[in-house]
Amino acid sequence: MAILTAPGLATGIAYAAPAAPVAPASPAAPAAPLPEPGGKSLEQVRKEIEELYRQAGTATDAYNLAEAETKAQSNKIVEIANLVVAGKEKITALKNRAGAAARAQYRTGGMPPGAQLALSDDPNHYLDGAGRLRQGEKATSGMLSELDRTQADLQRYAEEAGQRWATLEANRVKSEESKKQIEEKIKAAEELESKLEAEEKARLIQLEQEAQYKAQTAWLSTGAMKDVNGAATEAGKRAVQFATAQIGKPYKWGAVGPASFDCSGLTSQAWLAAGRGIPRTSQEQLRLPKVELKDMRPGDLIIYFDDATHVGMYVGDGAMVHAPRPGRNVTLAGAGSMPIKAVVRPDA
Repeated sequence: MAILTAPGLATGIAYAAPAAPVAPASPAAPAAPLPEPGGKSLEQVRKEIEELYRQAGTATDAYNLAEAETKAQSNKIVEIANLVVAGKEKITALKNRAGAAARAQYRTGGMPPGAQLALSDDPNHYLDGAGRLRQGEKATSGMLSELDRTQADLQRYAEEAGQRWATLEANRVKSEESKKQIEEKIKAAEELESKLEAEEKARLIQLEQEAQYKAQTAWLSTGAMKDVNGAATEAGKRAVQFATAQIGKPYKWGAVGPASFDCSGLTSQAWLAAGRGIPRTSQEQLRLPKVELKDMRPGDLIIYFDDATHVGMYVGDGAMVHAPRPGRNVTLAGAGSMPIKAVVRPDA
């Protein structure tokens, strides 16, 4: 395999012209098939495990989205609580001002304007006082209107908080359901794999690599990479450098580092390290600006599968870096080793 040495990018394995998997030692006389669990071929087991992890990936995306929404709702509830506190303090201040105005009116005896004029020794003094009184009445009226508006705001805050709490609870339930599905699918996949002998497990990994190689080779044969030669931006280089520095760290669903990652946790943290925040999940990352495959450049994200439940970062030369699935580590792979749904650009 060639070595990727594009300027500004971390060194890695090139996949534009991948080498074939290592051939068996004696291709003319292949070894007898290994014992197969439950009467299934090892290839069937591989596909079954792959599908279980795919389903776990779908549930992981739902879990991550619910968790992100829960955090957003929690932050909004805190914001509303602060508004309520400020509103109550404002009402207290307005009531104090209203009380002071009422006490001032009491001190004047509350006499009608005509009586005050008749009893006044100085008409000019009265007229000045009458002007101040009208200003005071206007201020009091404005103060009472402000009090009404503030009380209405508090009522609205209370209603919004109630709605936010309901959404928060719904997201909690969604998160718990997704978590249960993830754990069930991963457990089923691990149980299938645990029934394999050591030699079968090694062969299973080889079958995975062969399937990826076959998909990558078929993809390249379409000429998909023929015109792809875009150069990474400075931000793209930083994102690639972060992502490739995580190679070897384990996949863990819901993880965003630093010790482990899931697929979208890796891509979102890589771009955060590059100075740009992007959505947390692969399905939300699909909403980023899309680019044609021929215009793809290092740092762009490749969204996989029809349901957009997996994502990797293109690093150049036909390769991408990704966190594959539970039981595997962050690694480089062929950009076409899985069905591509779209290419998106975080720094468009």
